[in-house]
Amino acid sequence: MHSMITKIFLSVILALLMLKGGNAQEVTSAYTKINLDECLLLDADDMGASWACPGYKGFPLYVAEGDLRFFVSYGFGAPSEKAARQTLPAFNTINNTIEWRLTQINGNFFPTASILRFFPDISDQQGGEFKEGNILVVTKIEAGNTCHIAYIDAQLVDNANEIARNFADSEAPNFNCETDDIFVIPS
Repeated sequence: MHSMITKIFLSVILALLMLKGGNAQEVTSAYTKINLDECLLLDADDMGASWACPGYKGFPLYVAEGDLRFFVSYGFGAPSEKAARQTLPAFNTINNTIEWRLTQINGNFFPTASILRFFPDISDQQGGEFKEGNILVVTKIEAGNTCHIAYIDAQLVDNANEIARNFADSEAPNFNCETDDIFVIPS
């Protein structure tokens, strides 16, 4: 109950601060590492596992693996967010570095999006020889509305990191996880 009240309170404060005019919002990046050996193991069985990890300044990060695919979600309600059920269709792994897109509001930085590199198995596309893809997954971070918003193929797109940052900064604020379609670059 306490975490639900905290989540609602933080969401309301962030929304009010974002609506308040007159203060320019600065967006920047911060980077953290995912080290599952240092995370709290929440659940594990023969089919997969899930962990609670610290993110940017301790911001909650949820990582799960099941059926040889990774799922990553953010926030105090991370396991119940849409992002906790989203992954790439192919077997995959994740990079150990997260780029957090942070918005400064009234002097404080809040995570509003993340960029995480997924490595899907694209062997079937390469004639059976093992080949690993490289997809930047942009995730919107907002209590009750955390989900993937863009997939950028870093092997096919020049400046993939810059494109991912642009999606995080321009599309995440108004992206509706229930109604909007994920951007796929190239399409």
